Amino acid sequence: MVIAWNNGVMPLHHGVLPPFLYGKGVYNHWLINEALSSGLRFVFDASWTISNIALGDSRRQSNRLVKSSNVSDIEKGSWEYDCNSHLAAVYGLSSLHGFNYSAVMKLVKCDGQYLLINATEDFLHTYAYKKKSLWKRHIPNCWRSKTTLACVVRTIKTWNETSGCSLKDGSVHTKTLKLSFSLESLLAITADENKTVVLTVAGYSYKDMLMSWVCRLRCLRITNFLVSSLDYETYQFSVMQGLPVFNDPSAPSNISFNDCHFGTECFQRVTKVKSRLVLKILKLGYNVLLSDVDVYWFKNPLPLLSSFGPATLAAQSDEYNQTRPINLPRRLNSGFYFAHSDAPTISAMGKVVRHAATSGLTEQPSFYDTLCGERGSTRKGDNRCVEPGTNLTVHFLDRNLFPNGAYLGLWERKNVKSACKKQGCLVLHNNWISGRVKKLERQVISGLWDYDITTRMCLV
Repeated sequence: MVIAWNNGVMPLHHGVLPPFLYGKGVYNHWLINEALSSGLRFVFDASWTISNIALGDSRRQSNRLVKSSNVSDIEKGSWEYDCNSHLAAVYGLSSLHGFNYSAVMKLVKCDGQYLLINATEDFLHTYAYKKKSLWKRHIPNCWRSKTTLACVVRTIKTWNETSGCSLKDGSVHTKTLKLSFSLESLLAITADENKTVVLTVAGYSYKDMLMSWVCRLRCLRITNFLVSSLDYETYQFSVMQGLPVFNDPSAPSNISFNDCHFGTECFQRVTKVKSRLVLKILKLGYNVLLSDVDVYWFKNPLPLLSSFGPATLAAQSDEYNQTRPINLPRRLNSGFYFAHSDAPTISAMGKVVRHAATSGLTEQPSFYDTLCGERGSTRKGDNRCVEPGTNLTVHFLDRNLFPNGAYLGLWERKNVKSACKKQGCLVLHNNWISGRVKKLERQVISGLWDYDITTRMCLV
């Protein structure tokens, strides 16, 4: 199927384009239905007038199309087709009445004339596009020869017999979505050439901030990221946005929508999921950059972070006082850190996870107390500490490059983006603020927001 339209001032349809999987069915039907239902454009079927079409490098293109759009897969009900069917059912006007192509006009050539046939009304039209509206008039009498009419009758009969542009039942179905990807399979297809992945963890209350974070990474051309969903709603939302997502079975249930911020019991349960996941991924042989969704990325920090080498955990500092050491007690931020997949790091992370499991606090104090000793007994200088059992070095990152939410009052600047770029920030953490709504407002107002929640599309 080939679909073409002009890029005039009028949009093609009213709907929001779902993130369909290419070549896995439903998309073409959805698009035609939306264009028809919106009534913004004149839609017609030109199948009877096209004799051939050539694509660039047609042999390779046709092979790729056949391979990516296997008919037998669709007939068997593959998860890709189910995913596209689900998207078609919840996006646009097809969710109300299914697909309906009865109003599609057919462009045919009869008796040397190009005519538009309406099979349902059983008469001929010509249409033109003028001043953003459609106007209609009957075919002139000189076109109504016996030969022309006979051709039209044959065309309508053939069309009714073939009825080529429809789904089996003319409707779409909403299915419970569950992708066939495990954590292990996602790691294999998303990790970069250095076997490094960027991991984030999110619940449904932070779905919009998750998408802004994803949009920013995509803008930076960073594709080696994974999303761990804390609930099924986030999982389904992520699937519909085309994200590499997996559902963590160990995630806590009953996560509060608005009351899961720093210091709450909900927050404590959620944070401990992150360290367990990081440890699991490290054991599978992958390096991990853990980033919370409230960390805004100005540039790709991976080249710098990976340069610290093995047996080093590079973490953001939560210290905001400019004159104090950045490795003081409880100043290790567990919302942004880079860990290598090596024996010392895996062993030390295991200690962190075990300590957090018995703690009544968040996982953040467990990181510091385990890796740097209580009250900072294993601190080295002003920006490091060493875990004595594994000899793992913890490097606290330069706050000018990796500022936290209270450092230098960056979030209070008139132009946050300009101030951070001038300083050379690689990332900026939206922490040191209490409450999901306040956090969200601060990031949106600052302009460090890359997602349109109405169209569910990236802004850049």
